[in-house]
Amino acid sequence: MKAYQSAAAAVITALAAALTATGCAGDSEGAGGGPTRTVNAKDLPRLPTYKVATDVDIDSPTWEKAKKAGKLVIGAKNDQPFLGFENENGERSGFDIEIAKMIAADLGFSARQIEFKTVDTGVREAALSSGEVDLYVGTYTINEERKKKVAFAGPYYMAGADLLIREDDRTIAGPFSLEGKTVCSAKGSTALREIKKPEYNTRTVETPKYTECVQRLLAGEVDAVTTDDAILKGYAAQYPDKLKVVGQPFTEEPYGIGMAKGDKALRYAVSDALQAHDENGDYKLAYDATLGLSGSRYVGPPMVRRD
Repeated sequence: MKAYQSAAAAVITALAAALTATGCAGDSEGAGGGPTRTVNAKDLPRLPTYKVATDVDIDSPTWEKAKKAGKLVIGAKNDQPFLGFENENGERSGFDIEIAKMIAADLGFSARQIEFKTVDTGVREAALSSGEVDLYVGTYTINEERKKKVAFAGPYYMAGADLLIREDDRTIAGPFSLEGKTVCSAKGSTALREIKKPEYNTRTVETPKYTECVQRLLAGEVDAVTTDDAILKGYAAQYPDKLKVVGQPFTEEPYGIGMAKGDKALRYAVSDALQAHDENGDYKLAYDATLGLSGSRYVGPPMVRRD
């Protein structure tokens, strides 16, 4: 795994050095592997910069604690290239990281005042409820069961189970063209449970991490990999000449910003920030410079929910 992360870190560090002007569930397991070609930094899309708001005052215990501490603690993933990744120097990059920076700026915190903390999928609710992190930004699907434990702002991205295939494959156009094919996914993933349904009539392979699925796909041992499209786009961005995302999602996974339950003022403030950065074009710039490197077209976020 470390070798894979080192390779990925090289390209992401190059991207961050060239682009970062601000200092850069769905299923969430696995990442790694490196790109198959050298990134020419000068040709990459540029990340936006985010103006830090002043005179912010939010009637939120979480915000007040962060303001007093002089930092905003944000839980994130560290192993999803171009989505939520941490290189060997501790530098974070990816679309989720940019979303976190947008929000922080509107809450009155600069990028230097963000403390990113890696929080595993299984303990996200506990980390938010205990105050270990102030917010969580990391492929965190909004659903009714989670809303019993934590609150969400957003959604900021509508993910969905999709398929990662080889670039030269012309036989797979969506889940219903998988008959006789072999699809790989991580054990216990929602995408795996979906693709096992009889109507898809496909064979499946289960691995501990998506990294292994991607390596099997590159080696020709499986025909496709399935999980949330956002995660798959990160792999496609790493291997732009070898892999692509089909672009026909067959589930809906609205990603939200997690926070402690009951903090209505903070939820509204974060939702306001998401809406403002969508309207001013920051969303598209951030997407194009991260997940957009997969070749996937930007379609904009879903409508922010206020309920």
